[in-house]
Amino acid sequence: MRINYIKMEILLSGFKKERLKSLFDGFRGKRVAVLGDLMLDRYVWGSVSRISPEAPVPVLEVEDESARLGGAANVANNIKSLGAEPVLFGIVGGDDAGRLLKDILAGMGLTTDGIITDASRPTTVKTRVIAHGQHVVRMDHEVKSDIGAGTVAEVLKTLSGMRNEIDAILLEDYNKGMLTKELLSSVIEFGRKSGKVISVDPKHGNFFEYKHVTIFKPNRKEAEGALGMPAGTDEQALVAARALLKKLDCDNVLLTRGEKGMTLVERSGDSLHLPTKARKVADVSGAGDTVISTLTLALVSGATVTEAAAIANHAGGIVCGEVGIAPVDKERLFIEVLNDAHSLES
Repeated sequence: MRINYIKMEILLSGFKKERLKSLFDGFRGKRVAVLGDLMLDRYVWGSVSRISPEAPVPVLEVEDESARLGGAANVANNIKSLGAEPVLFGIVGGDDAGRLLKDILAGMGLTTDGIITDASRPTTVKTRVIAHGQHVVRMDHEVKSDIGAGTVAEVLKTLSGMRNEIDAILLEDYNKGMLTKELLSSVIEFGRKSGKVISVDPKHGNFFEYKHVTIFKPNRKEAEGALGMPAGTDEQALVAARALLKKLDCDNVLLTRGEKGMTLVERSGDSLHLPTKARKVADVSGAGDTVISTLTLALVSGATVTEAAAIANHAGGIVCGEVGIAPVDKERLFIEVLNDAHSLES
């Protein structure tokens, strides 16, 4: 195998405006089945000016509260923001948070037909407290037990009925119980037989269940934990990515490495490192969701895997500059990639 230490600017030099426009135009009309753990992200915004007399802790004076889509629902939000159509599959509880999550999706014009209500478990809710623009603490309400066989069968039946309606399958795993080993095996087999792009954003619980997929996108911490080897330097990241490619027998591995960018390894043997495009890091929450969403849409729109990785790298850099979870803006993404390409020509 060989590695190409390709600078982002060199990679982007192949992005003429017509090529980039063709890829971004290709997002429109694509349908991506998103299977994974749904979450509701609540935010409490405020300021701190004093310490509580009851305990040595700051007192937050609440100024605003909001709720946003999180987990696999945030992936769907990114796909929608990029101009495509997500078809979301997941579980919510029979509670106010579950109803609110479905209401938000319906308000965006997204179908909720693939969302199953399970009254025996709560909707996963992450509550983040933000003071003076800084993330102070997070509180989680969740149950991580696997969904039952009946729910698995219901999901597979609905998905199989959409064989001719979807272009890709995106698996978003947060270890909250939606993506069981049984479900993953059946979905990946279905996707391969149907000729769909299958992209994966994994977590440690099912890490080695994602065999034979199109692209596997772990972060550095996940890869190190699963493989028991470091992936901090470029050379270490390359060894780890190659090990994952071989173990999973997949087409591509894209290892995301935070401030050190990304490492891509293809089945062909080609490998490259992409430096981060984040100019500032205000909050990394949701950046992985944005990267996998953009990566998947670029692939189904005809991008090579290197082109798709470059575009997704930019998308991740954009959302890291925002406080709180928010989808990437398609127009801003297009302009930033294009400007980088033009800066090389000038």
